[in-house]
Amino acid sequence: MTRAKTTEFEDAVLGTVQIRRHHNARGIRFRVSPKGQLLATTAPRTPLYLIKQATARSRRDIKRLIDEYSQSVRYTDGQLIGKSHRLRVVPANIDQPHAATHDRIITVQIPERSDADSTEIQRLIQSAVISALKKEAKTYLSRRLRHLAARYGYQYSNVRYPHTGTRWGSCTSAGVISLNIALMKLPLELIDYVLIHELCHTREMNHSAAFWRLVEAADPDYKQHRRAIKAESPAL
Repeated sequence: MTRAKTTEFEDAVLGTVQIRRHHNARGIRFRVSPKGQLLATTAPRTPLYLIKQATARSRRDIKRLIDEYSQSVRYTDGQLIGKSHRLRVVPANIDQPHAATHDRIITVQIPERSDADSTEIQRLIQSAVISALKKEAKTYLSRRLRHLAARYGYQYSNVRYPHTGTRWGSCTSAGVISLNIALMKLPLELIDYVLIHELCHTREMNHSAAFWRLVEAADPDYKQHRRAIKAESPAL
C-alpha cells in the first residue's frame, strides 16, 4: 500500500495547511484531522500553486469546517473522558495553566482570569485527554481484543494504539491491528464491532461478501452497529 506523503504551507488567513499527497486522491479535498490540523488531500503531482489557489477560493467553506471541529471537541469541567476518567478545570492563583492526572481525575489548573475555552487551554486539556485515553485503550482494548480473538478463533500478530486520521481501526496483511484510542468514547457494543471488524480482516483483507459473513457470524447486529458508528467521530 502506498503511503500518503505530507508537506505543508502557510495560508495568510487559515494558517498552516498540511498537504497529503495520495495516489488514490482525485482533485483537492479539505478536512480537519482529529488533532485539529487542516489537511488538503490531493494527487502526488498536483502543483503547489494550484493547492494554494484552491485553498484561497475555499476559505469560507474551510473556515466553517474549522468552526464545526472547534465546537465538537470543546472540553468542559466535569466531563467524562473515556470510560473511567473525569475532567476537572480549576481556576487557581497561577501564571501558567497546568494539567495532571491522578486517580482517574484529569485536573487542569488555569489562571483565575483566563478563559477555559481558549485555544491554548483547550489544547492543553486535549493533550491530557489523549494521554488518559491511551492508558485506557491499552488496558481495555487489548484485553477485549484478546477475548474476542479467542472466542471466535482469530489470531493477530500485534496491536497498536494511535490517534491519527479518521479511521477507528485498521489491520495490515501481517496481522498488525491498529485501534484508535478515540474508541474509548464509544458505547461498548460499537467498540466490539470495530474490534470484530479488524479481526475479520486478518482473514479477509477486503470488504467482500465473504468478509461481511465473518463479521455477521461474530456480530449479528453488525448492520445496525455499522450505521451507528457513522454518526460518531474520532476527533479528540
